[in-house]
Amino acid sequence: MYSPRSSLALSAIVVLGLSLGACSSTPEKQESADGSAQQVVQQQMPQKKAQPDAPQVIRYGGKSVGNYSAASLGGDFAGDPRLLAFIDGLVSRQGFDRNYLYGVFSQVRNRDDVAALWSKPSAGSPQGWNAYRSRFVNAANIQRGAQFWQQYAGHLQRAEQKYGVPAEYIVGIMGVETRWGRIFGKHRVIDALTTSALTNQRRSQFFFDELKNYMLMTRSERMDPLAPKGSFAGAMGYGQFMPSSFHDFAVDFDGDGVRDLWNPVDAIGSIANYFAKHGWQRGGEVAVPAEVTSAAYASMPDGYKVKYNLGTLASKGITPRYGRGSGGQVYLLALSTVPGGYKEPWIGYKNFYVITRYNHSNYYAMTVHLLAESVRAKVK
Repeated sequence: MYSPRSSLALSAIVVLGLSLGACSSTPEKQESADGSAQQVVQQQMPQKKAQPDAPQVIRYGGKSVGNYSAASLGGDFAGDPRLLAFIDGLVSRQGFDRNYLYGVFSQVRNRDDVAALWSKPSAGSPQGWNAYRSRFVNAANIQRGAQFWQQYAGHLQRAEQKYGVPAEYIVGIMGVETRWGRIFGKHRVIDALTTSALTNQRRSQFFFDELKNYMLMTRSERMDPLAPKGSFAGAMGYGQFMPSSFHDFAVDFDGDGVRDLWNPVDAIGSIANYFAKHGWQRGGEVAVPAEVTSAAYASMPDGYKVKYNLGTLASKGITPRYGRGSGGQVYLLALSTVPGGYKEPWIGYKNFYVITRYNHSNYYAMTVHLLAESVRAKVK
C-alpha cells in the first residue's frame, strides 16, 4: 500500500513517482524479494502460530524491545546529525530511551541498493495495459488466490460482514502486493526507511515520519525493530502497509493482542479497515466496461482524478455496458492496450476510486478489480 498520507514487493522495482501510500507496488516497476523467514524469540507472551511462507517477527514483553544499548551512535550512520536529531525527537517527544535507540540505530545498515533505486528515474509503463494486467491476472495467480480464499474463508467472511468490503477485493490486494505472502520484500524495514530518509532528499521528511511510525509500531506491538523485512520503500506484510498506514488502519483481527501485518488474519482485517475508512460503499460497484458510440471519447480527459456523472458521459456517447450504475461521481478510464494504440474504455465508480487510495494508479486499481473478480469466479 503507498502515498504521502493515504497508505502497500513484487516482480520488478517499485517506482514511487506517483505516490507513497498503504502499499508499495505501483504499475510501472516493482521489487523482487525473497520473503525469507525470521526466527521467533518468545518472551513473556504467547507465540503466534506460524503461517505458511510468512516471516515471523521477534517479540518481547517489556517496554524496551530487544537487548539494545549503546552510549553513542555507531555503525554506518555514526555521527550523522540528521539521525541524531531524529533520535533526540524520539527521546523527547515519544519517550524512548536514548541508549536503546543508539543501540538499535548503531546496527542499522546504509543500503546502497536502496539509495540507487531512488536515484533512478521512472521508466513509465512502456508495455501498456495488456502487459501490465497479464503479470497479475493469470491462471497461476487466480488459482493461488482461490486457495488463499478457501484457507481463510471464515476470516474473509467476517471482515466482509464487519467492514462491508467483499472478500475478493481483500484477496485481490494481497495478490497484487505480495502474491498472498510469497513476496514480502528482502530489505530490513529499518534499513530501508533510514537509508531512504537520509539519501532521498526529495522525500526525506516523509521517510523520517515513516521511520518514527515504524519505531512506534515496534514498541506498541513488542517487535524487535531489526527483525521485520519488507520492500525497499519500507512497506510491510501481506498488504504492504507503510508504517503510517499501520498506525491509522491496522487492526488485531485475530484477537491475540498484537497487530501483525505478517499474519494473514490481521492483514485481512487491516486491508478491509483501510478500504472502509477511505469510504468503500457496501454493495457498490467498482468498474464496468463502457459502450462507446461517439468519437468524443478519444479526446476526453480520463482517470481517477477526473470526475464525471453518468448523464454527462451518456451525452458524449459513453454508457456502462451493464450494472446498476451510480447517481454520484464516476470516472472515465481509458486504458492503453499498447503504447499509442487503442484505449480500452471503462467506467469506474466510487469503490474504484477507493482502491486508488491504496495505490494512486488506474492500472493498479483495475488490476486489483479484475484479479478479484477472477478469483471470485474460481471460488464460487
